[in-house]
Amino acid sequence: MSDRTSTTEETLRSAVAAARLAPSIFNTQPWRWQIRDNTLELRADRSRQLAATDPDGRMLMISCGVALHHVRVALAAEGHQALVDTLPDAEDPDLVARITLAGAAAPAGARLREAIARRHTDRRPFADTPVSEAFVDQLRTSSETYGVYVAELARDSMVRFQVTAARAGELDEGDPARQAELLEWTHRPTGSGDGVPPATAVPATPRKIPLRTFFPDGAEGLLPGPGHDGGARYLVLWTTDDEPSDWLATGQAMSLALLETTASGLAASPMTDVIEVPASRMLLHRLLDNLGHAQVALRVGVPVAGEAAPETPRRAVAEMITEK
Repeated sequence: MSDRTSTTEETLRSAVAAARLAPSIFNTQPWRWQIRDNTLELRADRSRQLAATDPDGRMLMISCGVALHHVRVALAAEGHQALVDTLPDAEDPDLVARITLAGAAAPAGARLREAIARRHTDRRPFADTPVSEAFVDQLRTSSETYGVYVAELARDSMVRFQVTAARAGELDEGDPARQAELLEWTHRPTGSGDGVPPATAVPATPRKIPLRTFFPDGAEGLLPGPGHDGGARYLVLWTTDDEPSDWLATGQAMSLALLETTASGLAASPMTDVIEVPASRMLLHRLLDNLGHAQVALRVGVPVAGEAAPETPRRAVAEMITEK
C-alpha cells in the first residue's frame, strides 16, 4: 500500500470515527461504511432497523443522514474537499451515500467539528431562560440548504402538542411489539456499544411537554435537575415530500442543528416518538397547518448549570467498517 493510499484510508477512517458519535434512533447506529480507494460508502444496516417502531425505515434513514453529515463536517474541518452523492444507485437502495475525496480545501467548520465530541442528548428539563429568536432563525436558514424547513410550534399550540406527545406515549406503551423493541435496546448486553443506558434516561418530571419513558420499570438513572423547560423551544423539521431522500436530507439538517446547538452552548433532545407513531405524526402535521411532512421534532433549550449529559455507548470504528 502506498503512503498516499495509506494516508487517504486514515483520513476516511478518521471521518468514520467522528460519525460513530452521531445520535440514532434508540442508539441503534444502523449504518455500515466501506472504504474504496479515495471513496467512502455509507450503507444502511437493515439488521439494526426497528421492525415495529420504524417499519418504513424513516428513522433509520434519518439516523444515516446524521452520520453522513458528521463525516462531511469532519472532512471539511481537516481541509478535505468531498463530493457527496446521495442514494446513487436506484437498484441498491441501501447504498445511502458515496463520499469521494476531491482534493484539498481551506479548513472550515472547526466549531462544528469540535462540537461532535461534546454533543450528547440531554433529556433533563431545560432552564426558564429563553432561546433567542436569532438562533432559531439561524437554524431555519442552515436547514434550508438541505431542502429541509424548520417550523416552531407556537405558544398557543403547546396544549395541543402536549396532547400529541401524550397520545404518542400511550400508543407506544400499548403496542407489545414496540415495547419489546424498547426493552431490547434499553437492556443491551455488556460491551455491545449501543442502546440506551439507564444513566442517560430521566424519570417523569413536571415539564411543559412530556418526553418518552425509556424505562417504564423506573430504572432511569439521571436526576432531572431544577429545570422545567420553561424556556425550551419546540422545533419541527419538515419537508415538502416524504421519500427516503427527504428522510436522508432531514438527518443532515438535524445533525447541523444539533451541532450548532452544542457549539452555541445550548442543548437539545430529539422527540422521535411523536414522529414514529402515524397517528401522532398526523396530529403534528395539523399543528403545522398542513405545511408539509413532519420528520423530526427537537426540544432546544438552555441547559441548567451542572454536569454535562452522560455519554451513550458506541461501537468501535472497526465494527462499522466492512473490509474490501
